[in-house]
Amino acid sequence: MSWREVLAQLKPHRTVPVVPWTAQGRWDLAPMRVAILFFGLAIFGLGDGLIIQSGLGNAPWSVLAQGISLKSGLSIGTSTLIIGALVLSLWIPLRERPGFGTLSNIVIISLFIEIGTNIFPKQDDLLTGVAFTCIGIALVGIGSSLYITCGLGPGPRDGAMTGLHQRTGVRVGRVRLGLEVVVSIAGALLGGTLGLGTLLFALFIGQSVAISFGILARLTAK
Repeated sequence: MSWREVLAQLKPHRTVPVVPWTAQGRWDLAPMRVAILFFGLAIFGLGDGLIIQSGLGNAPWSVLAQGISLKSGLSIGTSTLIIGALVLSLWIPLRERPGFGTLSNIVIISLFIEIGTNIFPKQDDLLTGVAFTCIGIALVGIGSSLYITCGLGPGPRDGAMTGLHQRTGVRVGRVRLGLEVVVSIAGALLGGTLGLGTLLFALFIGQSVAISFGILARLTAK
C-alpha cells in the first residue's frame, strides 16, 4: 500500500457512521454488539491509563479523578467510577435516558483505567511521556469510535453535555468546553495534574475519534 493510500485510509469522517453492529435502540443487545462495546470501552480505559501514567498531564475528567483520588485515598479507577455515577445523576433533571452503553461506560472504563495505571509504569522522561500520551489519545479515539457506533447510549459526560445543550440552547462545543474547563480547574485545585498532556488531549482527541470513525466506515463498507 502506497503512502497516498495510507493517508486516504486515515481521512477523518465528519459524522458518526452507521456500521453493521449499530443498534436500533439503546437496549438493542446482541452478542457481537456487546462484545464490540466492551472492547471499545476497555481500549478507552487503557488509553486514559497511558495518558495518566505519562506524567505530562491528564485528560480533563481524569484530572478531577486524580485530584479526588489524592484527597480521598481512593484509587483513580474508583474515583472515575464515582464521578461517572454522579454525572449520571444529573441526567434526571435533564430528562436524559441512559442505555446499556451508558451504564457499561461507567463500569468498564473505570475498571480499565485502574488496570492501566497499575500495569503501565509512571514516566518521568519527556519523550516517553509524549509517546504514552500520543498512544493514549489514539486508543481513546479508537475506543470512542467503537463504543459510539454501537448506538447503545452515550457515556455519562456526553449525555450531560447534550442534555445541557438541549435545555439551555448553548452550542454543544461551548457546553463541552465549559464542562471540561470547570472539571480541569476543580481537579487541579485538588492536586490533579494539568500539563502538556492535557493540551495535547484537547488538541487531538477530536481528530483521533474522527479518523477512527473514517477507518471503521471504510472497513465496513467493503
